[in-house]
Amino acid sequence: MNHRPPVVVPTKVGTHPCQRVVRVGPGFRRDDMAFFAHNPVNPAAPGLTKDSMNRRRLLLTSLALSAAALAACSDKAAEPAAAAPAAAPAAAKLAANEAYDLVAKQGHGFTTGAVMAANTVYVFFDPQCPHCAALWTSSKPLLNRLKVVWLPISLLGTRSAPQGATILTAPDPVATMNENEQSVLDKKGGIAARDGIAEADLAKIKTNTELFQKLGAESVPFIVYRNAANGSFGSHAGQLPTDQLAALVGL
Repeated sequence: MNHRPPVVVPTKVGTHPCQRVVRVGPGFRRDDMAFFAHNPVNPAAPGLTKDSMNRRRLLLTSLALSAAALAACSDKAAEPAAAAPAAAPAAAKLAANEAYDLVAKQGHGFTTGAVMAANTVYVFFDPQCPHCAALWTSSKPLLNRLKVVWLPISLLGTRSAPQGATILTAPDPVATMNENEQSVLDKKGGIAARDGIAEADLAKIKTNTELFQKLGAESVPFIVYRNAANGSFGSHAGQLPTDQLAALVGL
C-alpha cells in the first residue's frame, strides 16, 4: 500500500506558515511534536513516486510565492496610508535587561547551583521536552559557579502543567526534576503528576507560560541570562553543551 506524502497546508497570517515546522537548531516547539507524532519522516518510504515528487515541487513553489507575497504585503503595510484607519500600536519588544528583570520579579521557579553565586540564569522549560532535559544535564558541571532558576511552562501538551506543578511544589524539586528529565531522555514521558494539585500551583505554571509568551519566545528551552564577564543581557532558545552554555553566561 502506497503512502501519500504529507500535505503542507498554509495557515492564516499571524500563525506559523504551515503545520509542518522543521526547526533549524535544537529548540522544541509544539508544532514539532504535533507533526512528528502523527507523521514520522521516512525519506525511503515506498510511496514516493514521480507523480508525488512533482506535486511536492509544485507545492514548494506555491509556498515560496506565497511567502514572497506576504513579505511584499508586510513592506506595503509599513508605509503610511492616510485613508486607512489607525491600527493599534504593536507592543514594544522588551529590552534584554527589562526581560531579565521581569522574569526575576514575576517568574515561579526552583533553584539549582550555587545559591550565593553572583550570576543567575533563568530557564523556561516544558517537562515533556527532551531538549530541556539535555540542557538540564549539560548545566550540571557549572553549578558550582552558577545559579540557575528553572521555570516550568505548559507548551507541549496537557500533561505539561500538572507535571510542572508537581516538580515546582515537590519537597525536593531538584530530585523530582532529575527523575522527570531522565524519564524524558529514556522516552518514557516524564513523571506521573501527583493527585490533587492545587489551582494556585497550576496558576504559577500559567503565569510562567504567559511570561514566556510576553518575551516573544516560541520554543523551549529558553534561556534568559546576564553575562557575568561583560554585564550584557540576552536570551537564547535551544539546548547548549556545557562549554557553550559557560561562554553564553560569561563563566
